[in-house]
Amino acid sequence: MTNLSHISGSNRPLQSQPSSAFALWNLGFRPFYLLASVFSVLAVLVWAAQYSGYLPATAYLQGPLWHGHEMLFGYTLAVVAGFLLTAVRAWTGQPTASGLPLVALALLWLAGRVLVLTPYAMAAALVNAAFPAAVALAIGIPLVRGDNRRNYFFVGLLLLMSAMILILHLAYQGWLKIPPRMGLQVGLDIMLFIMAVIGGRVIPMFTNNGVPGIQAARHPVVEKLALGSALLLLLADLLQLPAAIIIPIAAMCALAHALRLYLWQPWRTLAVPLVWILHAGYAWIVVHLVLRALAAGGWVPESLALHALTLGAIGGLTIGMMTRTARGHTGRPLKADRYEIACYLLIQLAAVMRVFVAMALPDAYLATVIAASIFWSTAFALYAIRYWPILSRPRLDGKPG
Repeated sequence: MTNLSHISGSNRPLQSQPSSAFALWNLGFRPFYLLASVFSVLAVLVWAAQYSGYLPATAYLQGPLWHGHEMLFGYTLAVVAGFLLTAVRAWTGQPTASGLPLVALALLWLAGRVLVLTPYAMAAALVNAAFPAAVALAIGIPLVRGDNRRNYFFVGLLLLMSAMILILHLAYQGWLKIPPRMGLQVGLDIMLFIMAVIGGRVIPMFTNNGVPGIQAARHPVVEKLALGSALLLLLADLLQLPAAIIIPIAAMCALAHALRLYLWQPWRTLAVPLVWILHAGYAWIVVHLVLRALAAGGWVPESLALHALTLGAIGGLTIGMMTRTARGHTGRPLKADRYEIACYLLIQLAAVMRVFVAMALPDAYLATVIAASIFWSTAFALYAIRYWPILSRPRLDGKPG
């Protein structure tokens, strides 16, 4: 069974608690994985309709900025919140939000999704910025109580994400004289770093546990280069440094993450879908960083690098973790069924369509947007349908959570 206590920190046993017949509010991954999947289906279909000219854009945030805002600060943050609220409980042995406090966090997230569609600009800014801050508080208390200092930095990253949301909104409203996209870019850099940290902890472990005979390794120098260069890229974007500096940082970062992935031996995982999807998602980080360097030099469109990160890396890693951790934390076998394999393949198709096909066939750009949107939405619709009974019912083994 997937036990997130192995990722980091202490493994202090929680006292057994009775499980209700309706378990959606028992632990953070349950509502947030479900909300994220349903929302991503709707948000991507709406965006595709708007981009194609079939649906007018009447929201407070409009166009690509709304799309980017909702997929990063809506969908992705929901998955991260669900993961951290679950992982911190395992790392510390301390309770995290459940019941009414978890309902309140979910309602805060939902309010953010609604408010960006209204004229209430400042309310949208404050509520959306409040969500990662609230999650930081929700995980910070058990981390301190459990003296789990190794993971304190997650609190700082969530607070920095909250600041980026405020910067985006205040710039969009004219209060700050900076491009609103800066908040989105730095937010994506933060998410890249979070994926690099969590991926570096769990992918080698899941690989060694799930694939007989494999020895996925971690090299200290490569680890430092991978995480350090990702932080350097984040800092460069925060300071709005020129392309001449971004190019070598992104190239160095790509090389470090490629070496890291190589040490995990992804070519030996193809027979185990729950494992290869995580390797595939991580491989898209390398693709993103290569394209980021090329885009900074003006050699490829920025949208290709952006969607390698969002559809490829975020899409692949989140669907992989949403299936594996949901299975593990509901007492189910760690084996992907045909629904999950379909989800994995559809996400990969969406990313390939939005990056490589769009690159090869620029005149068919609109068609690639629509096709990728259909693949993505179908994948997460399948996840929501398949996992609703899993996420809303108690664990099969009767344990708490």
